[in-house]
Amino acid sequence: MSWSRINRQHFVADHCVARRVTVPRFLLSLIIVASSFIAMPRVCSAQSPSFSETFQPAARQHLLRVINFYRSKVGYQGAYLWRYSADLKHQEGEEAATATSGWTQPPGTPAVGEAFLNAYRVCGEAELLNAATEVAHALVRSQLQSGGWASHFDLQSPGRDRYAYRIEGKNAGKQNYTTFDDDKTQSALRCLMHVDEVLNFEDQSIHEAVEYALKSILAVQYPNGAWPQQYKEPAVHSLTGSRKASYPENWSREYVKRSYRHLYTLNDNNMSKIIDTLMEAYRIYERQDCYEAVTKTGEFFLLAQMPNPQPGWAQQYDSDMHPAWARRFEPPAITGGESQSVMRSLIGLTRFTGDSKFVETLPAAIQYYRRSALPDGRLARFYELRSNRPLYFDRNYKLTYDNTDVPTHYAFVVSSRLDSIEKELQTIRDHPNDAPKQEHRYPTPLPITPKVQTAAQKVINQLDARGAWVERSSMRHTTNELDLIDMRTFARNLATLARYVGATNPNK
Repeated sequence: MSWSRINRQHFVADHCVARRVTVPRFLLSLIIVASSFIAMPRVCSAQSPSFSETFQPAARQHLLRVINFYRSKVGYQGAYLWRYSADLKHQEGEEAATATSGWTQPPGTPAVGEAFLNAYRVCGEAELLNAATEVAHALVRSQLQSGGWASHFDLQSPGRDRYAYRIEGKNAGKQNYTTFDDDKTQSALRCLMHVDEVLNFEDQSIHEAVEYALKSILAVQYPNGAWPQQYKEPAVHSLTGSRKASYPENWSREYVKRSYRHLYTLNDNNMSKIIDTLMEAYRIYERQDCYEAVTKTGEFFLLAQMPNPQPGWAQQYDSDMHPAWARRFEPPAITGGESQSVMRSLIGLTRFTGDSKFVETLPAAIQYYRRSALPDGRLARFYELRSNRPLYFDRNYKLTYDNTDVPTHYAFVVSSRLDSIEKELQTIRDHPNDAPKQEHRYPTPLPITPKVQTAAQKVINQLDARGAWVERSSMRHTTNELDLIDMRTFARNLATLARYVGATNPNK
């Protein structure tokens, strides 16, 4: 029997329970058989006043079934990875992982926690808040002594024994590098802060973890406002001035193999995500030190903007404020990728502070990137210093101007968002007094509409008998497609289902 047919049986039974209808067994069987040939959205008219009253309780039961399955069978004590085989025999984040571990990079543990919490905000189901709190406790257990989080964590030995988890004290392992790469520590801290806020700061372990993280992270900001990619303790700073970015006299076209953890890192939008996180900390806790750190990072962005003829930004800088090598496919160059996030962050800083200095140099940057666009309108990830020629790598990781044989694991060409950036900039410049009035908004309950209802019916139809959304795709340990559970799909569908369960009837 197919998953969809099994699910229709659940729906028919739930629908009858919600209506408190007593149905003879033989008649119920006929109804289930008939429902196999009818698309679920047509079970009742979306415009029927009574349908929402009967279908909403049934949808809530599906929601509870989903929560229970993902908490008890997919995740482990609040830890979540990216993908799981449908039979739950294999699991992975960025790479294969144990069943007792979690990944911090979205769509891993913090993103799942936010999904539970946002679903709770729109429908008020207590089990969703319990699930989000469980995620927060997993993040507390995986916080490093350095204050943040690693890419991966484990809640059980032997994997757990490697890491210097804060709660383990002297019995902890040695791996203690906090990473900002790919929104890992930032997303974990945002999740903790949001759960802390909803719980009215009454869960001591969560609140203490937030305070410890903020104190540790703020301590590693460089004097010029920049941040490293990773750290295990504050660096000893020799830099005292506010040096502006400049071009090196020469740079190696061969990969310089050395640690890049300490570099001033914009790569993967690390600093933009730090800004977002500290803005949230300022909003929730009214911490002036977070406000000051945010504005100082904005001032670093202004220092890091390269001079003419390329008034954009590099992925990472050394202490001389020269573009620098990171990984073997990330050379000293002007980037068309992260620079767009920097520009959006500068616009956001103007909204946050009301200070227009953060956007004064953006017109020059936008014009430069428009001139640098590729024939198809996109931007190169890397532009050669001074010459501005697009740079690529061949499959042997040699620098080249030819893009016909590039590695496939990395985006050497990126989409242009210059039109929307310029539109946002113009809005700020036209209405400067309105900028600081921007407010944070959480998702809120919606009114019942046919669109909301139909979307919920669709994701319920896609559930299997266990309460899982299963799809065909691939995992890193397989060469062929298989049935799997993807946490991105979970987060998206959970939001759709919760919106319907919490929807209000505007006629009442």
